[in-house]
Amino acid sequence: MIRDEAWQLVQSKVQGQFLRNHLLAAEAIMRALARKFSEDEELWGITGLVHDIDWELTEKTPEQHSLVGSGWLKEAGFPPEVVEAVRVHNHMHGFEPQARLEKALWCAEELTGLIVACALVQPDKKLASVKASSVKKKFGQKSFAAGVNREIIAKCQEMIGLSLDELIDLELKAMQDIAPSLGL
Repeated sequence: MIRDEAWQLVQSKVQGQFLRNHLLAAEAIMRALARKFSEDEELWGITGLVHDIDWELTEKTPEQHSLVGSGWLKEAGFPPEVVEAVRVHNHMHGFEPQARLEKALWCAEELTGLIVACALVQPDKKLASVKASSVKKKFGQKSFAAGVNREIIAKCQEMIGLSLDELIDLELKAMQDIAPSLGL
């Protein structure tokens, strides 16, 4: 599976620009994590790119989220590691992430929402204006971007061996690197 094929599948299943941007951000952070851990950057990037491919269909039935998407990916011939990471990433199921790829996606993709929210409160609404210290401060404010599951993100030390500060730094830089693609 190559990135272009994965993106074509995303475009056929995901209509909303906000969700597409989230998937692009998740791709960027997963690629950055792959580089950090000397893993397969293409495989990890594709995993981030497709992880919420079924969200628009399953939004009203979140207990189906990730199960439908992983089924689509399996049917489309995606590598088993990608299929399993997507299946496991929905916290509602209580699946325990096993592989490093699964753990990284599980705790890292959630942070993209907080980073985007931090950009949107900047006067210029740009990721370039966001500082890691601001993200960390907003992380502690539960009412800010209240839909972001901070408990999941906080498990990054346990799951992938990165402190919260390290994860925020890595993700913010990865997202800033693709800011024009995200419209931020």
